[in-house]
Amino acid sequence: MKIFFIASAFALVGSCSTTKYTTKVQNLKDSIKLIDSSLVVKYSNSIISKDLKEHLYTISADSFQGRATGELGQKMTAQYLENYYINQHIESPISKDNYYQTIPKSFFQKETKSSENVLAYIKGSQFPEEVLIISAHYDHLGITKDGQINNGADDNASGTSALMEIAQAFKIAQNEGFTPKRSVLFLHVTAEEIGKLGSEFYAKNPVFPLENTIADLNIDMIGRFDDAHINNKNYIYLLGADRLSTELHYLSEKVNKTFCNLTLDYKYNAENDSNRFYERSDHYNFAIHDIPVIFYFTGEHEDYHKPTDTSDKIDFELLAKRTKLIFATAWELANLDHRIKVDYGIIY
Repeated sequence: MKIFFIASAFALVGSCSTTKYTTKVQNLKDSIKLIDSSLVVKYSNSIISKDLKEHLYTISADSFQGRATGELGQKMTAQYLENYYINQHIESPISKDNYYQTIPKSFFQKETKSSENVLAYIKGSQFPEEVLIISAHYDHLGITKDGQINNGADDNASGTSALMEIAQAFKIAQNEGFTPKRSVLFLHVTAEEIGKLGSEFYAKNPVFPLENTIADLNIDMIGRFDDAHINNKNYIYLLGADRLSTELHYLSEKVNKTFCNLTLDYKYNAENDSNRFYERSDHYNFAIHDIPVIFYFTGEHEDYHKPTDTSDKIDFELLAKRTKLIFATAWELANLDHRIKVDYGIIY
């Protein structure tokens, strides 16, 4: 009888504890109120597959030589990005008409030449010192030893094009009187393919203090689909959202349900995932500084890191839909009345 009583007591405590946690989760979900819904729809509709296709086909063309870090094709891409932001009248946070954060040769392995991160930003109207980063790497693998070009259409011309379109959507909103409350940094990083070194350099030499960086939304390979989703292409993998900020996770889900209705797949977010994708792209250099992140990704495919990763294989309608999700999430984060909370995935 005594053993039964003890067991029952533990069961009761466990039940109360679970109820209490469930209540906290529900309270958090209920507290998340999306704002400017009509504006989110309006400006996300400026993100169209035609423009994404134009950018992606340009930077994944043979003439860009696979965009290897420090090489001519990477320099051409950096110039293309800088010209784009100048033409869009989106400012540089570095200095007038200079969008490059130069990374010296000494920062890399000895065989890699100097390179550049490309930065543009929109200054916030109410909390300009707080910064949301949206990032994507624009480098790739260059030319193979036998002369084939690694065009890197999905990896990561897709993310680069998405970031350009997101920046334009924010700029259109600003031009019409809807400047985000927080500053938004559009960060195109180099040297991801050789070890996430462009984002590492930024984290060590931030243009805006890391303590003022509210989150990083990182985009890497979102233009195709993997074998697991051949019958459901309306998806995207999300990694990291719940690791540092429970609020970010539920805000992300609410944004998706409200505006996009993609299938959010958390398969690779498991901490014991053998692929270690969470540690393999540029968001990780922010996460290790306790900055909440979301990594947007659609998985590896048969052309991953091969010369066959070409622009004709991109699904541009899907790319546009995924880009709109990221824009909508960024809009909410930039315009919340409070800074997203860091709780390390634990609701107190």
